[in-house]
Amino acid sequence: MPNQRSDDIEAHLGYLSVGSNVGDREAAVLAAVRFIEKKEGLTVRRCSSLFETAPVEGVPGGYFINSVLEVQSLLCPTDLLLRLKAVEEEMGRTSGHNEAREIDIDIVTLGGWIVRTELLTLPHPRYAERAFVLVPLREIAPEFRCPKTGRPVAEMIEDLPPGQFVSLASTRWAVHG
Repeated sequence: MPNQRSDDIEAHLGYLSVGSNVGDREAAVLAAVRFIEKKEGLTVRRCSSLFETAPVEGVPGGYFINSVLEVQSLLCPTDLLLRLKAVEEEMGRTSGHNEAREIDIDIVTLGGWIVRTELLTLPHPRYAERAFVLVPLREIAPEFRCPKTGRPVAEMIEDLPPGQFVSLASTRWAVHG
């Protein structure tokens, strides 16, 4: 891309899920947002309220604090993933699945990108099954539709399996545009 002008780069609207279930969970989520805001090529546009949610898929530890961020990204999906993994590492996260987490950042969607590689699947393969993503997403983007299926977020919430605990924890730092 050496000949590409910066104004030729297309910005993509995306959504990130951020959560923590270790230590000061609220402070960890807020710190992650601050780290993300400092990353070149990425702008945080909106932040949902904080929601307390039960762990899923056998993740040990206590309840999570979760938020969803609306971001504007000049990055391709893989570069965005690498920057977010760097944020997790800077905050002390070790790689591993189904473990307690100081911080967990997932790309839910990025523009209209449909990606399936060894590193990344977009939209996130399980986001439509997770109240901890859909409830905060609906708060900041009630008009959201899945880029792959076209389903609206409200419909996805109606179709959630029963028993997923989501409780409003804090609205004090939510930014709705």
